[in-house]
Amino acid sequence: MDAQVSAFLDFALDAAWQAGRITLSYFQNGVTAERKGDDSPVTIADKNAEKRLRELIGQYWPDHGIIGEEFGDQKGAGQYTWTVDPIDGTKSFVHGVPFYSNLIALTDEKGPLVGVANFPALNETVYATRGGGCYWNGRRCRVSDVKDMKDAVALTSDIDYSKFKEKARAWQEIVSQTYFQRTWGDSYGYALVATGRAEIMVDPWMAIWDCGPLQVILEEAGGTFTDWKGTPTIYNGESFATNGHLYDEVFKIIKG
Repeated sequence: MDAQVSAFLDFALDAAWQAGRITLSYFQNGVTAERKGDDSPVTIADKNAEKRLRELIGQYWPDHGIIGEEFGDQKGAGQYTWTVDPIDGTKSFVHGVPFYSNLIALTDEKGPLVGVANFPALNETVYATRGGGCYWNGRRCRVSDVKDMKDAVALTSDIDYSKFKEKARAWQEIVSQTYFQRTWGDSYGYALVATGRAEIMVDPWMAIWDCGPLQVILEEAGGTFTDWKGTPTIYNGESFATNGHLYDEVFKIIKG
């Protein structure tokens, strides 16, 4: 691995760990949530974790840009931009469910370069660098070898697709063709695909900070991460992931 990329990864892993320690201090501890303008929840844990991530980036990479969920965008002086989601899965976090994560990713002019998804309450970290492979708690990991939809595990973050009628049709078709389905969602669903524990993950809407580390993680694990038009990207506000073997079948369903 290139020395600079290795330094970026080491930083991202440590930053995600620090954010995780902050969130764990509030987890299952009676934390209350405010409602933002879009009705999504935010807690003091989200805010304090993102503040720490921004402090660390400013200290070590002061010329880099930042895109964060809670405190907006900060333009950088060069090609590098960090995306940070201090708690992905805040609803799970508030309800004491451990399927939440701290997400941090670094992008350059080619797209995602480094991605880290830290699940502190589960003691799991999944991370990758472009061209450097995907790792799960330090072990190289890959997607599953499942090649038949009838044997596949399909995941989504939310069962309510009422705002996305055509996407609801696609999800129901995926449900009808797969072995079983769960809402082990948010970034954890993508981590399950990357580590071979599920085959399909579908979301009708995603923010850039949700997607930040997921494309490089899935691709380096041998899978796919695209928007609903089949474009590999973190920027288009939607996503689905597969183990690669099932991509064509899932994409055919999504296209209708």
